Order: sequence, then C-alpha cells, then structure tokens
Amino acid sequence: MTSSIAAIHVAKKQLGLDDDTYRAKLEKITGKASVKLMTEAERQTVLTVFRNEGFAPAPAGAGKRKSLTGKFAKKLQALWIAGWNLGVVENRDDAALLAFVTRQTGLDHVRFLHHADDARSAIEGLKRWLAREAGVSFGNNNGYDWLSSDGAKIAWAQWRILYPGCSLIVRQGFDQEVMALAGDDVRWIGDLTARHWQLVMNAFGERVRARKGGA
Repeated sequence: MTSSIAAIHVAKKQLGLDDDTYRAKLEKITGKASVKLMTEAERQTVLTVFRNEGFAPAPAGAGKRKSLTGKFAKKLQALWIAGWNLGVVENRDDAALLAFVTRQTGLDHVRFLHHADDARSAIEGLKRWLAREAGVSFGNNNGYDWLSSDGAKIAWAQWRILYPGCSLIVRQGFDQEVMALAGDDVRWIGDLTARHWQLVMNAFGERVRARKGGA
C-alpha cells in the first residue's frame, strides 16, 4: 500500500465517513470509486479535498509532535476545529490552539488539558470567542430541540455566515442541505448524531473558508 492510499484511509476514519459516503466522495472528486484505480495525482487531489474538510494528517519524521493528551483535549480540539470551520481560526494546528488558550486564560497548557477547573476555563473561553466572532449560540437552543447539540449550533452559525438574511423560522434550505450531507440513514435533523453534524460542519466549513478567502 502506497503512503497516499494509507493517508486516504486514515482520512476516511478521521472524518467519520461510512463506506457509501466515502466511495461517493471519491467518485465525485476523481470519477473513480476506488483509490487503487487512481493515479498518484488523483490521490493527492483527494487528500487535498479531505484536508480542506478537516483531515489532519500526522506530521512525518522522527521529531514529530505527539498528539494532545488528557481527558479534555478532544473537547478543546473539537472547538478549535469548529473555529476553523467557521472561518475564525486561521491555523487549525494544535500548537495554535495551545497558544491561543494560554494567551486568553494565562493557563499552562498541561493544566487545562488535565484539570477540570482549568479545562472549563479554557473551554468556556473558546466558546465565548466563537460566540462573539461567529455568532454561535452555545447554551441556547431557542426552543428548537434539533439545536440542542454544539454541532447543530455551529452548523447553524455557519449557515448564517453563508446566508446572512436567514432566520430559525425561515431557514433558507438549511434543513434540506443538512439532510443531504448527513445521508439516507436519518429522516429529520433532530435525528442527527455528533458524527452526522461533523460531516455537515466540515462541508459547510469548506464553503465558509472559500467565501471568506474570496472576500
């Protein structure tokens, strides 16, 4: 197995793609549903698309930096990637996350990755930033059950960036687009799991970054 094929398989797992969604994406990108049938240039194109959707390949080399550890690391990383998908974060790397939280809270990163009180301070700091810069309504579902999860709140904020005139009453195609991205295993947006919302956020994130990059 070549390194590019292995990287694509890692990206599939990291992005939470099921087999049908994965093969549909491959075919949309290159016209081929199998990486084994692709040229190396086509595989690199697939990897570029997956990176834009949130895939973070591990850096190569003996001196590569280890992934963040600690029971609060995933939550912090998820919020940071949300910022990336909202067009607020310019550098999605963990080092940028650590530097930001240290600047904002004055906390040493070891503490906010492992200790509950410090982690809460870091997490709430990130949430306040995303609320202020991107309009994410953390802690408020505005009476809509489907808007209870953080993933839904972030996706809705992304949609409002893309369509500034929309409202929760008139959502301008939001529900239909979310359902199309989530796949056929859900019947309405209230059934979406965290994995579904991640797929939606990654897809919307590509559009938000493209829009802001061209602004």
